Amino acid sequence: MEQNGNDVLQQGQRNGGIHNSETTTKVWHVPTSLFQESLKMAAEPELQEAGLVLAQGGTVAFPTETVYGLGADAGNTEAVERIFAAKGRPADNPLIVHISELAQLEGLVQHVNETERALMDSFWPGPLSLVLPVKRDAVSPRVTAGLDTVAVRMPDHSVALALISAAGRPLAAPSANRSGRPSPTLASHVLADLAGYIDGVLDGGPAGVGVESTVVQVGEDGAVTVLRPGGVTAEQLAAVAASVRLDPALQRAAGEAEGPAPRSPGMKYTHYAPKGAMCVVQGPRADAVSARIAAELEAAARRGEVTGVLSFDEHIGHYRADVAVSLGSLAAPEEAARRLYAGLRHFDDEGATFILAEACPDRGVGAAVMNRLLKAAGHHIINVD
Repeated sequence: MEQNGNDVLQQGQRNGGIHNSETTTKVWHVPTSLFQESLKMAAEPELQEAGLVLAQGGTVAFPTETVYGLGADAGNTEAVERIFAAKGRPADNPLIVHISELAQLEGLVQHVNETERALMDSFWPGPLSLVLPVKRDAVSPRVTAGLDTVAVRMPDHSVALALISAAGRPLAAPSANRSGRPSPTLASHVLADLAGYIDGVLDGGPAGVGVESTVVQVGEDGAVTVLRPGGVTAEQLAAVAASVRLDPALQRAAGEAEGPAPRSPGMKYTHYAPKGAMCVVQGPRADAVSARIAAELEAAARRGEVTGVLSFDEHIGHYRADVAVSLGSLAAPEEAARRLYAGLRHFDDEGATFILAEACPDRGVGAAVMNRLLKAAGHHIINVD
């Protein structure tokens, strides 16, 4: 097992995620040579030790193909409560349960319909979470936030699959960050937020997709409702399902019109936000959007703000800002998804106090990028004609 001075970091007590400077959060480094061999990896001492921590009621952060998740035994209420305590997560925000094999699904949900099975066949393992009718007492009530459903997915990452297998049980796992902060795509992001509050981190390198899984719910008629856009696009879903629609809640601003408890993570609260004030600028003409961003940045600089801009390669040269972050080309939204959260964290590292972000087309993965941008900005938007 590899360990050095950088692996000994502050860990919180297990009784509630309270920071305790006398204990340590452990970091396990996963051999990259084994990334394609999840079954073999499950036998590695790092994975076995991390799995034992989870089996004993601890919390371990681990990489998935989307972002890093913070895992705990989905059936252990005390363990799940440690996730909420470490993250400072609202109690009515449900968690996604991660499985490593289909056999685990039988113990979690009451039934799976034909459309749900087709989606699993097409996208599992992968960044798709399905909201399904939960079996009584199958998971902690903290996981479902009191609902009669549970969101389940099978991650497409050998480290995640091996850890679930090593733990011997499904894992509840939201993103491994303080609630409201940008999600982590590196182990260092996890430690920046949660060192001192969790038991350990499996460092498996950078996450792949960069934004969280798509969350869907299938109606009795087979219609698919997207509750949260993510790594599987609406267009991909439509190739499998008879019909696909967006949940109306996705069109509402964060905090607008209090409704029932959210059916999916990310539906109700502001998320992913940098510390500085952030606004998304959008409009039908790219030149008008660029001109407005440039003017707003100049005015902010005169006010003494530390300015930041989140833009695309095609336009980033137009702006003068203290901190400029590129999301790559507008033609490659997948790259924007991979860069987004690290970019938001970079603004914090550089002390940006006023941040403007270019909107992007909300097609394909761009829909997930725009969803995260708007939540990061608290739905503060400048519309340019």
